[in-house]
Amino acid sequence: MPQRIRLIGTMIDVDFLSSIDLFSEVDHDLLKPIVEKSLVSELQRGDILFSEGDSANDLYIVLDGRVAIANRSFDGRESVVALMESGDLFGEMPLFRPDGRSADARVLENSSVVIIPYAPVKALYSEHPELLWKIVDMLTERLKTMDIALADSMFLDVTGRTAKRLLELAGESEEFELPVTQEELAGMIGASRERVNKSLSSFIKLGWLEQSGEKYVILDREQLEIRST
Repeated sequence: MPQRIRLIGTMIDVDFLSSIDLFSEVDHDLLKPIVEKSLVSELQRGDILFSEGDSANDLYIVLDGRVAIANRSFDGRESVVALMESGDLFGEMPLFRPDGRSADARVLENSSVVIIPYAPVKALYSEHPELLWKIVDMLTERLKTMDIALADSMFLDVTGRTAKRLLELAGESEEFELPVTQEELAGMIGASRERVNKSLSSFIKLGWLEQSGEKYVILDREQLEIRST
């Protein structure tokens, strides 16, 4: 970890851990050993939690802030495959198979992240294998998400993917700020910054979107939804 990542000790409790879907069906007494071994890190934008190929010993939960899970091509281009926000858990893939990390985890804004060592989690599942169904559920959701992303890359052009990502980032709000830079947005869409900017400009010219500084306002959600399908 970069030196500026600061461990500030245990600041979570059993109630918090049981609010995370992976641990929601685990008895509170069984969660105590995990809580006791967990630490919270304060991170700054640009910090790297782990890089592709690193050995894996921990899983993570975002308390607040945002973390990008990304892959890099041989020429340094970045593709953001997931955006982790408050309450999201990540880093679980090597939990039962000692492979290295399959992607980078980079902090997009000042964030607090819970670090949970694998050891007490493995002990929990070794003693209570019936709880592994939650892991199966979570990995199934991961696969579904990847299937959707693959289908989007096959059947949607850059403009369509840009519309879809904007709607996802906006959620139910009509007015929103991008939580990422335009270059990071391009990485999430899987296109160059220039092509994504061209798509954004076209939405503005069509009257579907309005931009004021770093704020965006959706003027015609229906048209963006049509363009994203």
